[in-house]
Amino acid sequence: MKQLDQKTAIVTGAGLGLGRSIALMFAREGARVLATDFREDVLDALRKDAAEQGLKVETMLADMRKPAEIAAMINKPVDMWGRLDILVNNAGIMDHFEPVADVSEALWEMVIEVNLNGPFRAMKYALGYMLPRKSGNIINIASIGGLQGARAGAAYTSSKHALIGLTKNTGFMYATSGIRCNAIAPGAMATHITDAIDMQHLHPLAAERIFPGTSTNPRTSNPDEVAAGGLFLASDASSFVNGSVLTAVGGWIAY
Repeated sequence: MKQLDQKTAIVTGAGLGLGRSIALMFAREGARVLATDFREDVLDALRKDAAEQGLKVETMLADMRKPAEIAAMINKPVDMWGRLDILVNNAGIMDHFEPVADVSEALWEMVIEVNLNGPFRAMKYALGYMLPRKSGNIINIASIGGLQGARAGAAYTSSKHALIGLTKNTGFMYATSGIRCNAIAPGAMATHITDAIDMQHLHPLAAERIFPGTSTNPRTSNPDEVAAGGLFLASDASSFVNGSVLTAVGGWIAY
């Protein structure tokens, strides 16, 4: 029996990187998966990749900045399959390592909207289905930047710290209601987000204050290594894990 047989799952930001790995891994383990992203081309590629592996992944365009699209995303698996068991809030964006004095209002609002407000709304809407059934599993993709202060800029760091706080509160508040909520905090990972960082536009303080610490990182992970943590949290093997943060950093956080 596969680990996620008969389960239904939403994975946001699933077109590339970690989200893609999670969506495919869940499908391999028997889940019915709705993969969402704001780009149709990456969803088309995901469906093709899944089909080549003998898997079926449903896809849907959804922008995590738009409440109506988030609500439609949460409704879709219920309409298709009659239930929603697992929500993985993976979609996120990075900053350019700006310290607080140099964070524009626009950058702050965009990072918080995608990295925090989007997951909040998805959780709120998902719980509308999960709580009456007294069953549900929410996994938020945070970051080592949500546990430490020297891994990104002020906006990203704040958004991921807040997401971890939201995770812990949700796990605690609904622990007696059949709901589990956990987070994964990846370290350096080879994904499109890392590749998209424009080194020419990084804040000067990043080179002076943050980058020296990267020498203590043992290595960069690949998305499948981190996705395996998501599979553990989604499965019954983690039935007593709740309100927790699973770090996937290769020992970097110990420094």
